[in-house]
Amino acid sequence: MGHRTAEELLAGLDVIRRSPRGIGRLELVVRRPAVGEREVLAEGELDTTVGLVGDTWDQRTSTRTDDGSPHPHMQLNIMNAAAAALIAGDREHWPLCGDQLYVDLDLSEEALPPWTRLRVGSAVIETTDQPHLGCAKFTQRFGLDAMRFVNSPEGKAVKARGINARVVEPGIVRPGDEITVL
Repeated sequence: MGHRTAEELLAGLDVIRRSPRGIGRLELVVRRPAVGEREVLAEGELDTTVGLVGDTWDQRTSTRTDDGSPHPHMQLNIMNAAAAALIAGDREHWPLCGDQLYVDLDLSEEALPPWTRLRVGSAVIETTDQPHLGCAKFTQRFGLDAMRFVNSPEGKAVKARGINARVVEPGIVRPGDEITVL
């Protein structure tokens, strides 16, 4: 898998900007059962305590909490499917981005300000104010241009790296489920 150039990434911004607002679709559900492992799921269970059941979010430390415990407002990482396709290429590479939910939905702050609730499948999730930025692993997998793109003013405006959320009502989610802003 080759890395996209800065020019290729910027050229793809319009595709991300055309993502639907208000009502979208869940494209992919990915569980991270261990560091470096990914499982693409036909069905995922969202839980208010552990996030995506079977994912390791609840075992990961955070520099954003005083005691290093998992940050409660970072249970779920959500990425726009068009951004994942632009950065990672083929759908089989999307899980390398490290997110659990990949959606066809406008994730910009204008469309989904922090604390917006979304119904996805039978669950309700809530966007949070915690930024979701590219990390060293993201740079290693997709290149420095991708890291610079997602953290650029244009990339941040469309939330190209994604957003963080938490589960407020448990439920089941499946690829193809509608996502509705509540």
